[in-house]
Amino acid sequence: MINQTINIIKEKLGIDNILINQGKLLSEIYNNKKIKYLDEASFKIFSQWGEDGIIQFIINNLRIDKKTFIEFGVEDFYESNCRFLLQNDNWDGFIIDGSKKNIKNIKSSKFYWKHNLKAVNRFITRDNICNIIENSGFDKKQLGILSIDLDGIDWYVLRELDKWEPAIYIVEYNSLFRDKPWTIPYNAKFIRGNYHYSNIMYGAGLNCFKKTLSERGYKLIGVNEQRSNAFFIKNSLLNQNINSIKLPENLFNTKFREARDKKGKLIYKSHAEMRNKLRGLPVINTLSMKKETFF
Repeated sequence: MINQTINIIKEKLGIDNILINQGKLLSEIYNNKKIKYLDEASFKIFSQWGEDGIIQFIINNLRIDKKTFIEFGVEDFYESNCRFLLQNDNWDGFIIDGSKKNIKNIKSSKFYWKHNLKAVNRFITRDNICNIIENSGFDKKQLGILSIDLDGIDWYVLRELDKWEPAIYIVEYNSLFRDKPWTIPYNAKFIRGNYHYSNIMYGAGLNCFKKTLSERGYKLIGVNEQRSNAFFIKNSLLNQNINSIKLPENLFNTKFREARDKKGKLIYKSHAEMRNKLRGLPVINTLSMKKETFF
């Protein structure tokens, strides 16, 4: 309720318009900038870790015919990967969240009626995802962006989307798994805080997504500053500007500390410090689909 009140006040004060105008200026500056790594294009308007700038750089250096996006795990959409894209570039959007309250708040916002955005309340599983996004009305072969951030069964859901061929995939990965091809065991009702009190055992490692998407004709071109979101481009759309971007040496060196104790309080421990506490927890090796234990 507090967050929704703050968001309403920001809309009435025109703060969002100020932010969008700042984003326009930053986009112009960064799009003319020579970058070595994708995260050098980062800036934050509505995204969590600078994805707004990365997305702007990509869409301004890539030919995308259909200006459409699908994003799930958006909460109230005020902090998300594609909101700036919606309001700055006027893309059409389809978003999904498991909370009725979040969807209600989205539909009461100004940006909802000002833009072609459809918000759907569904708890996503690997069995229902294809049916849900069919209702977007978007072309499977011509979608602009598909962004996945479920904090849980992300890889299992991605695996079901083999008929969808967006120009850009954005996927959240768990740096805790380092280069291991691990994901959490599948549970249609998975909630990260219920799986382990630390709240940091969720999702899948980057190499899970990399293997699946490379087999479908996508290239990993970079990650965000905090090593939590990865960006994949359809091979047929790659050009010299995009191909010249290099991957950083350390794709798993995240700095944010979201681990919690058994009472749910932040304990400000790094992933490296938490690994000993997580040893022995079950994970699934996505290459063999066999159960292993975290180490």
